[in-house]
Amino acid sequence: MKKKAASLMTAAILTSAFSGIASADSYTVKKGDTLSRIAHTYKTTVIDLKKTNKLSSDLIYVNQTLTVPGTTIVTKPVVAPAKPAANTDATSVYVVISGDTLGKIASQHKITLSDLMKWNNLSGHLIYPGQKLKVSNGSSETTPAPITSQPAPVSNAPKTPAQPAATAQSEYIIKSGDTLSGIGKQFGMSVHELKKLNNLQSDMIYVGQKLLVSKKADSTPSAPVQAPAKQPVPTVDSEVLAIAQDLIGVPYIWGGSTPEGFDCSGFIYYAFNKAGMKMGRYSSEGYYSRSYYVNDPQPGDLVFFENTYKPGISHMGIYLGNNEFIHASDNGVVISSLDNSYYKKHFDGFKRFY
Repeated sequence: MKKKAASLMTAAILTSAFSGIASADSYTVKKGDTLSRIAHTYKTTVIDLKKTNKLSSDLIYVNQTLTVPGTTIVTKPVVAPAKPAANTDATSVYVVISGDTLGKIASQHKITLSDLMKWNNLSGHLIYPGQKLKVSNGSSETTPAPITSQPAPVSNAPKTPAQPAATAQSEYIIKSGDTLSGIGKQFGMSVHELKKLNNLQSDMIYVGQKLLVSKKADSTPSAPVQAPAKQPVPTVDSEVLAIAQDLIGVPYIWGGSTPEGFDCSGFIYYAFNKAGMKMGRYSSEGYYSRSYYVNDPQPGDLVFFENTYKPGISHMGIYLGNNEFIHASDNGVVISSLDNSYYKKHFDGFKRFY
């Protein structure tokens, strides 16, 4: 009898030594054991343990030998520690290349010119190739969504078609004669909603500008809202270019706006009005505030320069293409190259009248 007990005890010790992967028919009670702990370890129940060993209570004692109904020992799986969420720096940097302007960079990254200047502490529009600019602000932390392994519940109910989204967004390109109120009426939006969706600070819009619009979906599926075909980039009438080039050689006169003599803004005033575009007589800064930046300049667009004879916008001309422009300089009306070191240094950007 003693030999049998000893062999059973040896089997229990061996079972414990192999981390729960060996099979066993009996178990020797150790200090701290309970029926529930043993039942959990051997993947059985307290009731089955008591029934198999003819126990009338839950009382057990050290070195007591119990017959185990099951033979598989449950061990806790090793779980790899979860990876910490990655910190993603949301601040992006753009390196300026030749031909870039602040307006072009802002449009390319869908941010406002004022934000671009504020994030980079810029007081003027002068930039240079190789310069690094922040094109987003702040940082964010992204945490991957937990992966659930539970299967989707199976339902015997008949399948119903998916409901349409509450709203559908699309892109609208502004045409001549458009207003925010007219666009809003077309897409069932208020002017306030349009301005909020596009981060507009005023009601001013221009031909070729892209706006996000959203149209509330009906309760029944309908054809998707499609953006209108892209409109060609408007260009100033070639007559402006012809008139401007006919004025080559006219002398420079401060404040002049006639063929007797021009200053830079007077030259713009005369050429555009002569071509039929009615506008007031303003300074370079005045025309600057009445125009918007363009990424792909066309012949007839405006070219602005800053910090020439005074701080800020101080000179302008008409773009001819091939990186050349015509303007009223100190030497009179001439054609100059934007590759000229002086004009390259003071170049602000290309713009177009509203």
